[in-house]
Amino acid sequence: MYKMTQAQQHPTHGKNPEIHRNAMADARSLSVAHQGLTKRNQGRSPWWLSLIAIACVGLVGCEASTSDVERDAAEDISNYRPRLNGPATVQMVVNGGTITVALDGGYAPVTAGNFVDLVQRGIYDDTSFHRVVREPEPFVAQGGDPQSKSLDFPVDRLGTGNFIDPTTGAPRYIPLEITPAGEEQPIYGDTFPALNLPKPPQLPHTRGAIAMARSEIPNSASAQFYFALSDLPFLDGQYAVFGYVIEGMEIIDNIQQGDRIESATVISGIENLEQ
Repeated sequence: MYKMTQAQQHPTHGKNPEIHRNAMADARSLSVAHQGLTKRNQGRSPWWLSLIAIACVGLVGCEASTSDVERDAAEDISNYRPRLNGPATVQMVVNGGTITVALDGGYAPVTAGNFVDLVQRGIYDDTSFHRVVREPEPFVAQGGDPQSKSLDFPVDRLGTGNFIDPTTGAPRYIPLEITPAGEEQPIYGDTFPALNLPKPPQLPHTRGAIAMARSEIPNSASAQFYFALSDLPFLDGQYAVFGYVIEGMEIIDNIQQGDRIESATVISGIENLEQ
């Protein structure tokens, strides 16, 4: 039976972080996750440290209070639905090109199950990639904010949206879920640095990985996701990877900020989704 660990306390993220014109420095207090990343990357060149700061600031996936998220994620994880009990494949159409993503329900059943469920609901259709970072080196293409469906929604507020569950009228959050290399069961609710866990994850941030964006609160991912534009090992153990691009990486390499997901479709494995 999967058991969730106690979520760690993290500072509440700001709604509109101020970023210098080069987008490299953040004006907010850095999160515990960022402090851990900085310690692991001491001695690297300044641009790497700036990029790490963006990792904590930029991969913000929701507005959520600690109490809301911890309450929602407190139940026994074995009862969590939706979940993906096996593989699935999703195709996205962006700028007329097709991106095919293989999802791993074995090592990331809750994270992959949440994504497949949202694809089935049409949540990602006509949403935008509101954050694309390629300088000073390729980083991420982040999208999936449901608020971006509206062309009238303020651009500077994109990155704060969640999936609102129509049955409850409230945001749906999922627990942070990362399986250590060589293990069969994921760890829930904690980052590897918070646990002083030296192992790499089973699903690392290699180029083409798809992972969930979140705030500094570990259990705050909802709908937003990102594609890794290069190998990003400094995010391993911090954010939940749940699959990899198997076709169409050249489409992702050409995504510009503001480009939209024309459609997202589950093409195989829907029978593995447990609601």
